[in-house]
Amino acid sequence: MTRNLKILFISVIAGLIAVIGGFIFYNSLFGAPQVDAKPERFVVPLGQSSGDTVEDLYEEGFIKNKWGFGIVLGPFAIKPGGYELSKNMNVWQVAEALENPYMEWVTIPEGLRKEEIAAVFKDKLGWSETDKGRWISDYTALDFDHTEGVYFPDTYLIPKNESPFDVAKRLRARFEEKFASYADDAAKQNIKWTTVLKLASLIQREAAGKNDMPLIAGILWNRLNIGMRLEVDATLQYIKGNEQVGWWPKVIPSDKQIDSPYNTYKFKGLPPHPISNPGIDAISAALNPAKTDCLFYLHDGKGDIHCAKTYSGHKENIEQFLK
Repeated sequence: MTRNLKILFISVIAGLIAVIGGFIFYNSLFGAPQVDAKPERFVVPLGQSSGDTVEDLYEEGFIKNKWGFGIVLGPFAIKPGGYELSKNMNVWQVAEALENPYMEWVTIPEGLRKEEIAAVFKDKLGWSETDKGRWISDYTALDFDHTEGVYFPDTYLIPKNESPFDVAKRLRARFEEKFASYADDAAKQNIKWTTVLKLASLIQREAAGKNDMPLIAGILWNRLNIGMRLEVDATLQYIKGNEQVGWWPKVIPSDKQIDSPYNTYKFKGLPPHPISNPGIDAISAALNPAKTDCLFYLHDGKGDIHCAKTYSGHKENIEQFLK
């Protein structure tokens, strides 16, 4: 072989090595971890940083190199939610898939009525007005005992294409799971589970915080036990509430004359069904009320609760703390 041919041969080999080396380097940064892999669910928790999410992607084998993925991702934050990824995706495909979660985190606060919950789902899952309306009128009205109060306040990871009917089932199932031990406690005390839930829904709406709940529960049980009207303002709000004025509007004195079975100023006993969807603290308080001689209570401007044994004592509290 002549000297020129040797030089050409060496040059070709060097070029091939450079190409192969470049491909290997490129693949180590940006390539797919596996050639053949099935789609998997990848969850980004609420509140997690993009840096921690990249670490999870690496640890779970969806990317080969964190630095290489960071170059492709750039400054964009990865949104919490559930994603469909596969280990046969390269980093560009992974980054693109992380732009659109197929599951959304949805938080339902304690004490909402089902109309408010429907609005949360409409916003988070992209429901139509028809979906929202059917949630309220159909899917949460399959029977009277499950009309309200059983759509458990919690944080859920829900597929965006899940039907409103199945979302209602999901929330009821979570309620059954969380309420199971309290149902046993209610049975031991000879209290209907529906009674517990009705009372808990009042406590949830009336309390300024969970520390108030046992005392309010004790007072409401005292009223029930002596046949006194409950006189709970939250029930008047439940009657008056709508999308236009708000679901928990301000109560005025004339509201006490509203002719509704939910008006606890006009009718004795608990309302026909819960007025909100209570959390565990309110449910626990309904079953474990504070022992008290009080029949009346109010909250001052700071949110502190004050109770009284008599109406005259209650009027004194009004003068002292509300005027």
